[in-house]
Amino acid sequence: MTNDTTTTPDSTTPDSTTPADTTAGGVPGQATTPGRAPRQITPPEDRYATELAFLAAHDSGPRPPGWLLTPRAVVTFVMGSSGDALSLPKDARPGAGVPRRLLIEQKFVGERALVERCVVTLAGERGLLLVGEPGTAKSLLSELLSAAVCGTSGLTVQGTAGTTEDQLKYGWNYALLLAQGPTEQALVPSPVLTAMTRGAVARVEEVTRCLPEVQDALVSLLSERRIAVPELAGGDGAQVHAAPGFTLIATANLRDKGVSEMSAALKRRFNFETVGPIGDVDAETALVRRQSRAAVERVGAAYQVDDAVLEALVTAFRDLRDGRSVEGWEVERPSTVMSTAEAVSVAGSLGLAAAYFPGDRDVLSLLPGHLLGVVRKDDPADAARLLGYWDGPVRRRAEQGSATWRALWDLRSVLES
Repeated sequence: MTNDTTTTPDSTTPDSTTPADTTAGGVPGQATTPGRAPRQITPPEDRYATELAFLAAHDSGPRPPGWLLTPRAVVTFVMGSSGDALSLPKDARPGAGVPRRLLIEQKFVGERALVERCVVTLAGERGLLLVGEPGTAKSLLSELLSAAVCGTSGLTVQGTAGTTEDQLKYGWNYALLLAQGPTEQALVPSPVLTAMTRGAVARVEEVTRCLPEVQDALVSLLSERRIAVPELAGGDGAQVHAAPGFTLIATANLRDKGVSEMSAALKRRFNFETVGPIGDVDAETALVRRQSRAAVERVGAAYQVDDAVLEALVTAFRDLRDGRSVEGWEVERPSTVMSTAEAVSVAGSLGLAAAYFPGDRDVLSLLPGHLLGVVRKDDPADAARLLGYWDGPVRRRAEQGSATWRALWDLRSVLES
């Protein structure tokens, strides 16, 4: 899932309690770092730089080696300050532009206990593997943890069937290699090797998409905490050792095609944490509203999707995801994962349609077509399952007098095309 939108605190107001963020031209979510062009997605270490600096000054407790924040502050950064503004101790000396009071926003919607276990794993310098269905914010959580622990989420390897061992260890600058032979200057470190030398957090996305022989490169790396460079044998660079604080966060989807099973040896070197769907319907609806609104406002348009449409959207996603409606009626689950990330995407599309084609049609009338597009992603036969959902819970809710669901029932013909 994408990061939530926020507003920039007024650095001239010492008691600002507004969540930290960077914006450009009044458009939420775009960065205004001097000399840098706006970006579609701002890394959390830049977007929440004020929050990170504030928390570093707020909690002066013990930090694991190489950490920028205390473990407690890392959890607060991810989960927020529960709606209360935090105040710096009187003796704290924050950097320029850091307010004395600040509300830390919640960035990950999930169990606090899960985040605490993740932080404890990283504090013990053990590998962390986040597993779960697609669209459950595993990558977001790994980015937030990395940014809070070491100040960067960018030391990342994207796992694919084409990922090579060099991308996990090191490569060579071939111009220098030909001119000088194998030297430390010619060696090109991978993001993982860079994290080792800095004592930082490396990230490997979709580790199970890497071939087994590539995954095996992580086994010795995580157990011995060093990488051998045989080409530099006899010199100081023949062994690169991990600095204190180095660890690795990997992610993997439980339900995916074309993945490579992890070996038992590699599994033993990770602590597994399962990131599940959002359990609370109100929390999921609020998240979908917040992030879809940010996507629409980022392009400078007004957000015009009302709460009734959002509630129907989230309810349909949850019913189809769980295989049971909120009333307890059985629902045939589609093979496509009906994730919160997909719900955000649909809500954003509805918002953009309302903004760019105002008055053409009711926003609610667009919902069935978008739902059909989602369920068809993995199996075209899932269209029949969506139609069955319409003939079941949607029809029953319409018969019970709900105007929203009555309108959706009247749109059943859209699903037959």
